[in-house]
Amino acid sequence: MHPFPETVTALRRAGRFFDPQTPIHCSRAPGRLDLMGGNVDYTGGLVFEATIREATWAAVQRRADGDIVFWNPQVGARGWKERVVFPFADLTSESAVRALVARDPAIRWTAYAVGVFFLLRQRFAAQVRSGANIYLESTVPLNKGVSSSAALEVAVMQAAAAAYGLDLRGVALAEACQWVENVIAESACGIMDQIAVVLGDEGCILPLLCQPCLPRPLVRLPPGLACWAVDSGVSHMVTGVEYEAARAGAFMGYKLICDWEGLAVQRDPVSVIPRYQDPRWQGYLANISPSLFRSRYEARLPETLTGAEYSRGGQVHVDPFTPVRPEVTYRVRACTRYAVEEHFRVQLFAELARGAVGFPFMGDLMYQSHYAYTECGLGCEATDTLVELVRKEGSAQGLFGAKITGGGAGGTVAVLGRADARGAFDRVVQRYAELRQITPHVFDGSSVGADRHGVLVLNPP
Repeated sequence: MHPFPETVTALRRAGRFFDPQTPIHCSRAPGRLDLMGGNVDYTGGLVFEATIREATWAAVQRRADGDIVFWNPQVGARGWKERVVFPFADLTSESAVRALVARDPAIRWTAYAVGVFFLLRQRFAAQVRSGANIYLESTVPLNKGVSSSAALEVAVMQAAAAAYGLDLRGVALAEACQWVENVIAESACGIMDQIAVVLGDEGCILPLLCQPCLPRPLVRLPPGLACWAVDSGVSHMVTGVEYEAARAGAFMGYKLICDWEGLAVQRDPVSVIPRYQDPRWQGYLANISPSLFRSRYEARLPETLTGAEYSRGGQVHVDPFTPVRPEVTYRVRACTRYAVEEHFRVQLFAELARGAVGFPFMGDLMYQSHYAYTECGLGCEATDTLVELVRKEGSAQGLFGAKITGGGAGGTVAVLGRADARGAFDRVVQRYAELRQITPHVFDGSSVGADRHGVLVLNPP
């Protein structure tokens, strides 16, 4: 167990940061490992997500005044400000909050946390009427494709809601955190990160149909099977241009297909997260079958389009969270195909996992998914190297498959193998370390999600 509660208690006893006479609410949210399905959460696909052992802790204590005070000692090593204060009175609108965190690059990290308090104040004004002290620690590495941002959002949201006497859990908790990341942090993520962090469990994989958030029963990892992950050493960011272009390219393809079918695409009037929908596929590329896509639409879609070419003639872009940049070339056909076919691959992968059969087939599905990332422009030489090292060890050595995870373009590679094949996995890590002259972080094991962990209340002595 991470010594976070003991740290918080020591801070209170020393009279530092926390009021000795006020309860403190502590929560824990793990990072997540995208085993299959990355980049189809925003196109309505099925994803298959695990938690990792690494996690973020948050301690929240209500204040008598209107200040929101953050203390995150770890960010100082990155040159960011460790302590940041926001007056509640300044959180007047979405644009105002974005402007507050954008005024100084050293406080940009707070967007994922101060947005929590803006949302809670907007939705629960009667209960959320005072400020708070928020202390943070984390073992989730940043920009590695394991959802450090979702872990931060969920930990802070869960602890803050409890401190204000609110019952916020499950899908509602995850959707609230996604809203913060989309609207306040301006990061175009789907829902898979937040829901995995909230609902995951040790030794289990969470299937989630992202339409918009329909979690299915947890699948326990079959006996004798293990999944590990290796950090490539190349930073991944959801705000990066590669992820943005792949996401926008998929929505371009979706809109062109709807136009050919005469389907009106309009804003969903009831969705809390802004989105578009149509009367046949409800706005989700995943609802187009692979056979229909292959027979009717794939050859008709352009391989590439510049933003200027797409917008010519007044074409509308139907993703609220990505722009169409005139100078960017979008891989429309590949990105659309990925959204359709990955949904099918994940369905098959999940069924094989439930049946505890066909592990080599599961591995091949991972390889297919990995190479489809490259077709979308989300590949990376470093992650390709890791995947090929796994392939060279092969099923004979107990390693079945590997793929880049999350948003791609760097980050982490997930590996599936027999539980007794740790030696083969370690050889992959060693060879990669020698080739890249780095010591890569290895993700090994899982842990409970935020809902199962719950909130620990530290009452005054």
